[in-house]
Amino acid sequence: MKATNKENFELAKEYDFSKGIRGRFYKPRKKTTTIRLDDDIILYFKKLASEQKIGYQTLLNAALRNYIHRH
Repeated sequence: MKATNKENFELAKEYDFSKGIRGRFYKPRKKTTTIRLDDDIILYFKKLASEQKIGYQTLLNAALRNYIHRH
């Protein structure tokens, strides 16, 4: 269905999202902040990040997000 202007546009009754990718265009906004963490915490996440080939701050975010969802 082609819309030539806003007045002629109609939504279809159904759309097939079976091949859609969740979060494809979602980009979380990052905010710079200073946080003081113990050395052992930083070393743990950096080691884990190195093993998983992912950023340690990404792992910290995931751990904090998991904590929030569980509490």
